[in-house]
Formats: sequence, C-alpha cells, structure tokens
Amino acid sequence: MKNVTLESKVTQCQMDELLSADRRLVEKAMDATKNSYSPYSHFSVGACIRLDDGTEIIGANQENAAFPVGLCAERTAIFAAQAQMPEKAIVAIAISARNARDFVDDPISPCGSCRQVILEMEQRYKRPIRILLHGKSCVYVVDGIRNLLPLCFVEEAMK
Repeated sequence: MKNVTLESKVTQCQMDELLSADRRLVEKAMDATKNSYSPYSHFSVGACIRLDDGTEIIGANQENAAFPVGLCAERTAIFAAQAQMPEKAIVAIAISARNARDFVDDPISPCGSCRQVILEMEQRYKRPIRILLHGKSCVYVVDGIRNLLPLCFVEEAMK
C-alpha cells in the first residue's frame, strides 16, 4: 500500500489586495446575492463570471420547494453565458454568500456539481478558470478548479 499526497494551492488575501478587475468581479458577485431566491435556506449565493472578451455575467442561487430542482449561483451564471455566448471562454468566476444576517465570515467554495461544471468549462476551452471565493475575513484566490478538485473526473477517464 502506498499513500499519495495531493496538494492544492490557494492564495488568501484581503479585498484591497486584489487586482482591480478581480475586486470588481467579487463586488458584482456580492451584489448578485440580492437576486437569490432562497426562501427555504435563507442562504443567498451570488456569482459573477468574466469571459475572455471582458463580458461579465452574474448568477444567483434559485431554490424550489422540490429541493433537487434548484440551481446554484455558479451554474446559473455559467449556463447563461454558455447559452448566449458559447464561443467565449470563461476566464474567472467570483462567488460570495450571505446568510439572513450578513455576508459569511469565511469564503464558501463551490459544491461538487458546480466544481464538475467548472472543470468541464476548463476542458472545453483548454484553460484554467481563476476562482475568487469571498468571505468577510478574506478572499481565497484559486488558479484553476483542479486545486479544488484534485481527483477529477474528465472525458479521458472514459476512454
């Protein structure tokens, strides 16, 4: 038997340390939390993606009484971009969340389904996506989904 060590690189910084374009993306994700429809969990998530031409598209989580049919903020933004501009690659995504009181202290990360969708976009456009995870205490900057999904399932695994 052999142990395998997997490492992920995540940079922690403050909002004022971000590049202005990244700070803008995080601020738009924060603002997108206002578009959340979350009457059950009262947990509002916003996302903003940047395409390779600079276009920014927001998304917000959408809940439903039939819980499995809701959708996360990350996927609403990504799917909107794919439906409208599939020829443009996604280069960055910012994610922010707030509960009934305020924005969460620590950054939240994408769920497994969202991680797989982000991975698919990286595969499709053959480039990593910069991921900005916002919390009041700090922002995590992740260069590529493989840092959050080191043992990923990709098309090559099925061949």
